[in-house]
Amino acid sequence: MDLAPSPLAAIEPPRDCPRCPRLVALRERLRVEQPDWWNAPVPALGDAAAWLVIVGLAPGRAGANRTGRAFTGDAAGALLFATLTRLGLASADPGGAAPTLEGALIFNAVRCLPPENKPTPEEARACRPFLAAAAAALPAARVYVALGQLAHQSTIKALGGRLPKARFAHGAEHRLPDGRVVLDSYHCSRYNQQTGRLTPTMLEAVFARALSLRGG
Repeated sequence: MDLAPSPLAAIEPPRDCPRCPRLVALRERLRVEQPDWWNAPVPALGDAAAWLVIVGLAPGRAGANRTGRAFTGDAAGALLFATLTRLGLASADPGGAAPTLEGALIFNAVRCLPPENKPTPEEARACRPFLAAAAAALPAARVYVALGQLAHQSTIKALGGRLPKARFAHGAEHRLPDGRVVLDSYHCSRYNQQTGRLTPTMLEAVFARALSLRGG
């Protein structure tokens, strides 16, 4: 499967990244079972001049791991893109293709599909250098939205913050010494949607707050 180059292509993990043996084993098995799927680290998606960065957990099995586009092809992505489109952070394609991001960039804290969508702390740590390198390559990005606790932890650490002073909570706001801001949200997973842990109104409020912080 061929896709347009990531806006951070030079610092993305390689297609056969060897850092996490458990994730490599799953990737290799799925390449046999689903040869038409992406089945590789999922690259950043969006605007290389973004002021807003959205950090998710990891690719969904039949979503990003299948399509090769972050948050594309599953229920989590449907809610996320619908929210971004309503707020003018993405523009819908009349032909039905995936929306185009406007001033925003999306990637996951862990770039490869983990079993049961549950990366280990060691896997998050192994992938964190890619998040840190991306943050360093995005000087215009001043606002980060972390979707879920693992994404929050990886984002805070990648940006040089300290977790004891930045505890995860939905709607929490963390201002780092250099002025960058991390906003927390529950992840927009199907499970969180079905249980009511995260509603469309709750997610929209987080991104509305991000918009209010733009340039501030």
